Amino acid sequence: MEWVNETLVREFVFLGFSSLAGLQRLLFVVFLLVYMFTLGTNAIIISTIVLERALHTPMYFFLAGLSCSETCYTFVIVPKMLVDLLAQKKTISFLGCSIQMFSFLFLGCSHSFLLAAMGYDRYVAICNPLRYTVLMGHGMCVGLVAVACLCGFTIAEIITSLVFHLPFHSSNQLHHFFCDISPVLKVASHHTHFSQFVIIMLCALVLVIPLLLILVSYVHIISAILQFPSTLGRYKAFSTCASHLIIVIVHYGCASFIYLRPKSNYSSSQDALISVSYTILTPLFNPMIYSLRNKEFKSALQRVVGRTISLPRH
Repeated sequence: MEWVNETLVREFVFLGFSSLAGLQRLLFVVFLLVYMFTLGTNAIIISTIVLERALHTPMYFFLAGLSCSETCYTFVIVPKMLVDLLAQKKTISFLGCSIQMFSFLFLGCSHSFLLAAMGYDRYVAICNPLRYTVLMGHGMCVGLVAVACLCGFTIAEIITSLVFHLPFHSSNQLHHFFCDISPVLKVASHHTHFSQFVIIMLCALVLVIPLLLILVSYVHIISAILQFPSTLGRYKAFSTCASHLIIVIVHYGCASFIYLRPKSNYSSSQDALISVSYTILTPLFNPMIYSLRNKEFKSALQRVVGRTISLPRH
């Protein structure tokens, strides 16, 4: 009976956009333009933060990390999706699927913990402004990013190992456009209650723990802001947190819908639609929300562009 435990499925077939066969070329053009714009804006953000000394602060250090994370995050999914939109055979190898899932989970989980680190940064800046430079030194910032990446790596390794150690004998058709957890689990021949429980718990923890940390930070932040004497001071403090809160709501709203629903509510078409929002649209809006509407960042960008243009003259 040893053959039962062997993996017979050698590749998976994506069916995510099969119901939109007539629109796939149009979707390719739209998604390609969005992807190029996302890469361009994130490249502008990272290079501006690196080149402009005025932005060498903890807040922009985390923002650069977030932009790097989102650039890699979209690179894991979007190029393959664009190729598949034009291809007749939309397949991925078993190994390729496992690598894609691991990379996606690693970057997604790290993203959640990085948002928690940004919430802590805002808490220190508003609630302990006099000790901000001491508490949020370079070592602390690097340490927080390292912890976020370590947590993301560990969780992604455990979940990916549990999923791809399951037997795959029958169907290899994924009703999705990338190797997400639910579509792959759905085509597994069988899976134990233990592995399913561990996966659900890890998904819950990676969402709940960072979200609780962010909520605790904002409880203290809001109570501190309400004690500010001037209306202008309260407005400035709230405005520095508004961008972070918008991204937190979008990120955790989409992720909770996908990973924390009861299995009976599973809908492939709904999941594919929500996945498009957090793999393509959210990375598009994040740079605009965080940076391109930020006066300090726009001023820094103008200085960097001005220096770059003036270099050839010398």
